[in-house]
Parts: sequence; structure tokens; C-alpha cells
Amino acid sequence: MNDLSLFSLKGSVALVTGASSGIGHEVAIGLAQAGAKVVAAARREDRLVSLVEKIDQQGGEALAVALDVTQRDSITHAFDKAEEKFGQPVNVIVNNAGVGMAKSILNVEQEDIDHVMNTNFTGVFYVAQEGARRLVAAQAAGSIINIASILGMGGKKAHTIYCASKAAVVNMTRSMALDLQSKNIRVNAIAPGWFDTEITHDYFQTEDGQNFLKQTPAGRPGEVQDLIGPIIMLASDAGAFVNGVTLPVDGAHTATWI
Repeated sequence: MNDLSLFSLKGSVALVTGASSGIGHEVAIGLAQAGAKVVAAARREDRLVSLVEKIDQQGGEALAVALDVTQRDSITHAFDKAEEKFGQPVNVIVNNAGVGMAKSILNVEQEDIDHVMNTNFTGVFYVAQEGARRLVAAQAAGSIINIASILGMGGKKAHTIYCASKAAVVNMTRSMALDLQSKNIRVNAIAPGWFDTEITHDYFQTEDGQNFLKQTPAGRPGEVQDLIGPIIMLASDAGAFVNGVTLPVDGAHTATWI
């Protein structure tokens, strides 16, 4: 049926990494409002309590789990807790956990590379792989959504390692989609542009930040709510034939790139 029911996530279990703040926090709420049972995951489980309470108060179901995406044992534990709670495999994964790094290539140290790549690339791979393996074992369909960045599609001064990590996510998404197509598991990515989050908010209040925004096509930063619709589309039957795609949500920012 070509109606809004295609966007429903009723019957789904969705795991969101990095759910304790920013994009992950709001995405978890949006998925719950679309009908999914939500597994809110972050390194500090105590920071997820208010999120789970809010989802419960709105009539949804949610579970908070501790998850460090760089540790395989932690990932396995989180998926085990999700299945124990909801009685089925996680079939929607939003790979949102990530870290930033603004540093000239001349000053980057090995620990900087390890920190960024282990979280932004290897952690995304680990979580996607664990979820995919469980779906295949259960012969269940699923959708994996990796949060990349428009900086995975272009460069920015003093962001070499971050750009490289997100570019790796973009290409990993394509290859994962090909690997898992026959298993009825779709893999896509969202590439946010400049969004007003806890990380960027103070900068956007400065004169430099305001001048930067004025030069962008939209003239403003994105709001986290702008990501909810695209993610729900990719997670639901509404995106059934969308696979291997990285979707910029950037107010036409990348449209200006040559």
C-alpha cells in the first residue's frame, strides 16, 4: 500500500548508538514515535535514564544499554540484552556513535588516528557486523543506517583524520550493501551537514560561526529533527528499494561543491 503505513516501524527493534546526547538522543525518540522498540546505547548507561523515561512516558518502549563500540564484548552484550528484553533480534541499527578531531595533519599523533578510526570506522563496522550476523542467523530482514558526514564526501582544513574516517564509512556502506543484499538486509548512510548540536552550538553563536552559516545555501544550521524523517524512511518499508546510498542531509551544502 502506498500510504503512510509504509513509514511505520511497528514490530521493529531499533538500536541507536551514541544515544546519550545530540543526534542519537533525538533519533531514538523519533524511532520510538514511529513505532519501534528502542535500544538506546552509549558508553555511560546512566546518561540514558531520562531518554528511556521520556520514551516510556510517550507510550513507547525503550531499553538503556551500556555500549562501547570499540569493544566487541560490549557490543555482544548490548545485542544480547536487547534480544532478552524484546524477544527478537535488532532489525534496525543506527550507527551514530562518533568522535570529532580538528587538528592539522602536521600535529596529528598515532593516538589521534587510533581514537578517531577506532570509533568512527571500526566501531561502525563491528556494530553492523554483529547485527547483520544475528539477522542472518534468524533469517530476518533488517536495515542498517550508518551516520557518515558530508566531510566524508569532501575535505576540510584541519580535519584530515575525521574526513578520512567518514569517507571510510561512506565506502563501507556501499560494500556492506552488496554483501547483505541477498540476505534482505539493506545498508545505507546519512551524511549530515552542519547541524546545531552540543558540539557546534557555541561556535554558531560566535561572529565567525554566524558568518560561516551566512555563506551556506540554507543560511542556517540544520536542526536534529531534520534527520528524523530521512532515517525513518531508510529504516522502514518506505525505503525498501533504497540500498547502498549515502544521503546528504545538508541544506544543499554539497550541491555547491565542484
